Amino acid sequence: MKRNFTITVLFLCLVLGLGLNAFSQQQELPEWRLKKYLSEEEMRMPVRNINFTETDPPTAEVRFPGEYEPMQAAMVVYPLGIPVELVREMAEDCKVIVVARSSDQSYAENEFQSANVNMDNIEFLNANTDSYWIRDFGPWYIFNGKEPAIVDNRYNRPRPNDDEIPGHFAEYWDIEMFGMNVVHTGGNMMEDGRCHGVSDDIVITESASYGITEDEVYERMKAYLGIDPYHVTIDPQGDYIAHVDCWGKYLAPDKILLARVPESNPRYPYYEEVAEYFATTNCCWGYPYKIYRVDIPGGSVISPYTNSLILNNKVLMPLGSNSAYNEAALNIYREAMPGYEVIGVENNSYWDGWLNTDALHCRVRGVMDFNMFYVDHRDVVFGEQEWQDSVAITSKFIAYSGAELKQDSLLVYYSIDGGEYQTAKMTSTGNPDEYVGYIKGYNGGSKIDYYVFGADESNRRYQQPVFGELDPHTFTMGEHVETLLTLNPEEIVFDETYEHNVPQILTITNNTAADVVINDIMIKDQDSYNIEFDFSLPYTIAVGESAEVDVYATYVFKWIGFETEIVITSSVGEQVVTVMYDGTVGLEENSFASTEIYPNPMNDVLYIESENIISVTIFNAVGQQVLFVENRNEIDVTELNDGLYFVRLVDDKGNTLTKKIIKQ
Repeated sequence: MKRNFTITVLFLCLVLGLGLNAFSQQQELPEWRLKKYLSEEEMRMPVRNINFTETDPPTAEVRFPGEYEPMQAAMVVYPLGIPVELVREMAEDCKVIVVARSSDQSYAENEFQSANVNMDNIEFLNANTDSYWIRDFGPWYIFNGKEPAIVDNRYNRPRPNDDEIPGHFAEYWDIEMFGMNVVHTGGNMMEDGRCHGVSDDIVITESASYGITEDEVYERMKAYLGIDPYHVTIDPQGDYIAHVDCWGKYLAPDKILLARVPESNPRYPYYEEVAEYFATTNCCWGYPYKIYRVDIPGGSVISPYTNSLILNNKVLMPLGSNSAYNEAALNIYREAMPGYEVIGVENNSYWDGWLNTDALHCRVRGVMDFNMFYVDHRDVVFGEQEWQDSVAITSKFIAYSGAELKQDSLLVYYSIDGGEYQTAKMTSTGNPDEYVGYIKGYNGGSKIDYYVFGADESNRRYQQPVFGELDPHTFTMGEHVETLLTLNPEEIVFDETYEHNVPQILTITNNTAADVVINDIMIKDQDSYNIEFDFSLPYTIAVGESAEVDVYATYVFKWIGFETEIVITSSVGEQVVTVMYDGTVGLEENSFASTEIYPNPMNDVLYIESENIISVTIFNAVGQQVLFVENRNEIDVTELNDGLYFVRLVDDKGNTLTKKIIKQ
């Protein structure tokens, strides 16, 4: 971010073709002022003196962490572009790495000590810089697989010392650096840590000046940073700076803070166009972004509220020149980020105070914790779900430190209808780093809040959402139409495969959401059909459990062709299983292989071609015997009414064969 502040002498020198370094050597202004205050005109100059080397992209899976993920340090430049009180605030919680010339280090130490900065958390990287906007020219930290790395890009300002800083930090950390051939700047990049990113369209126009096409920009953002989708928007602010952090900010993977100007402001339609885009665009978790609007009055009122810094559990927000707008902006952050400490930071200095195009975020850049513990629950459950008796929650747990996971600390925390939080332990799915746990015990229509928590043996811990139970993932379970017991099989057939005194097995499974009591099992028309059960009543079947009922048939040959029902009465209602009698029962030796019974349909005479038939019995459709003959192969059926009949043959060995015959 570069200030809209014109230094007349510098501008004249630039017009005369003098370089910045030559002008600095003249020492017409203090060198510390030259380092900080660079003009809008200087920013409009063609990019030159760029020391950039393109490399192949990373070879492992790339992840570009979000600003709200664990940070081990914050980077700043000295002389400072921020109040020393802000250095003190940041050094309370993490390292502050100060980029300073070796000749300036002692001045910085004295200033910090005088301000009671925790010097144990101050480290120096000695290097020359041209400005203090380390957000723009500083390194972009990524994970290449599980290893930290830096991505450098073509810096879009003519500042050769600033452009060297990513390389200095690669040496400082002793990590790999990749060169991405895209003209870019840190203030115009926000990422959610889960592959989504946002910039305004200056990245496309400036890259085009180097012959880099729009498609190539998207391809390289994916290859080097893992960003896909990449949301490239208009610049609603319409200022020379054209950086996304002047009007928007990720607060979480599903939350975006966007500035809002009054309707009377000429830029109002552009701000609303961007807001509408994100309100109708899905976040990485599959539903539209939650949009938080922060009002800025426009004009000369300083209100750089989106230009804040999220540093671990704190939000450091630059305060503007209107106290009412300040307080409203602080409250928006508190609403959107429960559990965070939101701190307003004043900077009313004439020389380096906050501006609407340059504030706190522009002048500080976080350094991700290279050894962070990360929870990556991508398949978030949200909205209304169709009824199911359990919900699987799947997540990856990644210990970048290489430490072992604490297996008893990989948990799903969930609350049903506002009740106390319960836990479900997560177990490995067999896929790398992936675990699953189950939410159970709810009713139809229940509202379920949940979050995923994990820890590793380095004592790092993390949760998703990072707000935990203060702002969890939420879904509702669809209404549950009471599920009856599952009966298997749904039809019991006694046929030629049935052996006397060997039971058919009826399995009753409780797939409802509560225990079920079996009160009675009976056969319809018990006096007419010989069905027996071996089952003690009443009997309780627990959720997810099964019971087996032994079903016997006696003298089945008397009811060939019949159907009846077993009636099961339980605490969830009445259900039936069909019992069918078909085929030949009790067949010991198949002497009927070549037997023919014809014609079918029969008219007046039924013919039977078979040897050793000793009897023929014909039953009507309701099981009544209507004809019986012995030792005959031609049977007069003239007196039978039209309809369905069952013909049972018995041979001299007692074997039986039954066939269905139609009379017409």
